[in-house]
Amino acid sequence: MNLALPKISRSHCLLLMSNLVILNLGRGDLYNGFAWVTAQLQVQDQPQNRQVIGSLPAAPHLVELYRHWQLLYDLLYQARSFIIHRSHPQPIDIDEDIQIDDTDVTHVGEADFAEVCQEFQHQIDIWLDSPDFSPICRQLYQQFNPNQDIRVIIQTEDSNLRKIPWYTWRFFRDYPHAEVSLSSLNIEPRKTTQPPTKTVRILAILGDATGIDIDVDQQYLASLDGAETVFLVEPRRQELNEQLWHNQGWTILFFAGHSSSQRDGNSGEIYINPNERLTIPQLKHALNEAIAAGLQLAIFNSCDGLGLARQLSDLQIPHIIVMREPVPDNVAQAFLKYFLIEFAGGRCFDLAVRKARERLQGLEGEFPGASWLPIIVQTPTPIAPTWQNWLQQPKPAPKPSIMGARRPRWQTLLLSSAIATGLVMGVRWLGFLQSTELWAFDVLMRMRPTELPDDRLVIITIDAADIQYQDQQGMKRQGSLADQALVNLLDKIQPHQPAVIGLDIYRDPVAFRLDPDAAKQAIRERDQRFIDICQIGGGVRTSPEIPSPSGVPVQQVGFSDLPYDPDLVIRRQIFGMAAGTQCQTQQSFSFQIAHHYLTSRDIEFKRLSRTRFQIGTRIFPKSERHRGGYHNLDSGGFEVLLNYRATQRIAQKVPLQQILDGSKDGELATLIRDRIVLIGTIDNSYGDYHLTPYSAAFKPIQELSGVEIQAQMVSHIISAVLNQRPVVWWFPQWGDVLWVWAWSGIAGVCMERWHQQRFYLIVAGGTALAALWGCGFVFLWRTGLWLPLMPSIVAFAIVGIFYFCRSV
Repeated sequence: MNLALPKISRSHCLLLMSNLVILNLGRGDLYNGFAWVTAQLQVQDQPQNRQVIGSLPAAPHLVELYRHWQLLYDLLYQARSFIIHRSHPQPIDIDEDIQIDDTDVTHVGEADFAEVCQEFQHQIDIWLDSPDFSPICRQLYQQFNPNQDIRVIIQTEDSNLRKIPWYTWRFFRDYPHAEVSLSSLNIEPRKTTQPPTKTVRILAILGDATGIDIDVDQQYLASLDGAETVFLVEPRRQELNEQLWHNQGWTILFFAGHSSSQRDGNSGEIYINPNERLTIPQLKHALNEAIAAGLQLAIFNSCDGLGLARQLSDLQIPHIIVMREPVPDNVAQAFLKYFLIEFAGGRCFDLAVRKARERLQGLEGEFPGASWLPIIVQTPTPIAPTWQNWLQQPKPAPKPSIMGARRPRWQTLLLSSAIATGLVMGVRWLGFLQSTELWAFDVLMRMRPTELPDDRLVIITIDAADIQYQDQQGMKRQGSLADQALVNLLDKIQPHQPAVIGLDIYRDPVAFRLDPDAAKQAIRERDQRFIDICQIGGGVRTSPEIPSPSGVPVQQVGFSDLPYDPDLVIRRQIFGMAAGTQCQTQQSFSFQIAHHYLTSRDIEFKRLSRTRFQIGTRIFPKSERHRGGYHNLDSGGFEVLLNYRATQRIAQKVPLQQILDGSKDGELATLIRDRIVLIGTIDNSYGDYHLTPYSAAFKPIQELSGVEIQAQMVSHIISAVLNQRPVVWWFPQWGDVLWVWAWSGIAGVCMERWHQQRFYLIVAGGTALAALWGCGFVFLWRTGLWLPLMPSIVAFAIVGIFYFCRSV
């Protein structure tokens, strides 16, 4: 038996390399919704990826729909006397909406099955058409066209979400060359080596075949051109383990036979022979070795494989194909045949799976639901695999060096370092190093010694207990804070002469009708020391505009908008930007508070130029598109780098209830007098939590509440002015060039001096890089200078690689 392999244009593959959508659904689930959905779009011919934020509501009915679908699937195959093996069968508890006549199970069951399939597709469309998800949908349709090949990877840990048929979504009907796959949230890149062979090496495990026919699978694999296949028929565990450790490595791991998954979808096992079952953890070390040696694809052409896929993906196998449910022999054999024809014929991996899956629809007269069974689980990679790319190409003959063998050493050193510097700075200018530079900046920020909290600030916090207290007192809340609570709070703290009071909670003018008397009194009690907030809106999160309270002078209002970097980390703060139509202030909330605090001490504020702002004797440089590590910065106003105070507690925090119920009356004078008082919500149900450079230091990642970030921004300004704390600054472009060139030259010096003494070369290179990193840390910590570390490291490496290749 020979497989007919059609010649498929490689343009499919070239397109597929450039069009990728990674849809990260976070830690949500179908019962509670997905509050934070991030879509990263890699679009052909666009150098920078796009990132879009959205959310999805809870959809527990999709779980029930899947259970109905699964129940009917089992019943239909039982009615046809097909044996399907399920390790943990679902209880036959038929919902009142599913009527099955015992006298004609097959006929009525097919009708119900088709109805559930159609309803499943309809409900998925409705769910993904939700308003909060529309920014992502809109970008998908705007950035791609139906003729493009697109890989869509869904990142989630919810086992129920992995079961639903994503490929029935309207987007995949509109885009016939798009295919969906699943991935875990936690992905750690692994180094692999290509097996030293010009063929695709396949390890085919033919396990326990009791009651099924897997000989056809063997025939398809044996007839495959360009492949070297080793068959293990009902192997013992030791035999399988030894083959996985083979020093030539494997490109594809194939399994046919019986398998099963646990009901929770998180684990599974394979039956390698009639007497032995193995779980993936029992093969962990052997599989890790195979992956390190170049294993690219695992195909489990067996029943109920979602649990297997979950554990295999934890090992970082790049690409996995499994069957989501028990699968009949004919369906498994047909899928393998169609997939090998498409993939080995030249089509890219994801599209080959889609074409093979769609061809299974021709079998659904006899095998209902066949086209719903195959599913891809893979790690997000920018390039889709192809059969041809797995065939190792001969190494081309080395070309003559452009440097010339007789060029003097110092000329070679200068020229190589200059070329490396030019290349790196050009790539940096295009923005390709921005994410790595921001990562390095965060690491350096976290390395600084711990600082004391700023005792000029105090934060009055509102959490769930404070909200409950207001409700118990019969106060009519507007969000987390009732106007009556605000009045009572001001009555408590204003007699103690705070320097400034900042309310980091929106007060909707329309909501005054909740308690109009208290709302009016709260307006009356605001004095010149009181700062309210509004929101101009827009930006990365496309936030709506929120007005300030009615009757409050614009001089006592600041906008709360935060500048998000592409990775949604807050590293900058805004001093001012153009006002909105309803939020009419041009100054930020933190800037207004610092301005009131410092001008009361006769400190002058002065705009020196478009890019420099002076407060007292300190100069704050503006962040621009090509300054420091930023090269794709879309600044909406005057923004500066935020030099976070290195402390987990920026200021003393006092719960609202302790002030309102009198618990803190004896301490209020000490707490409040001459201090900046910030009032804000720390209850995470209000969604006012954000990533900072310190977030990644915690597992799980910890976000900081909005009011604490505002406190950091206020402290940043007044500490720089009053305490000479460093302001973050950077070299001009020519300074960055000289710095990078110097370190690329150091790499050349090391290579020239010790290129024949590898030990000393490694010591010298490591010492140089450690010194570079140390300089970056010390300068940022002590002076606020943000050095171009990552460009210097890349240029250092390029020169080192050049000299190494030149000496080989």
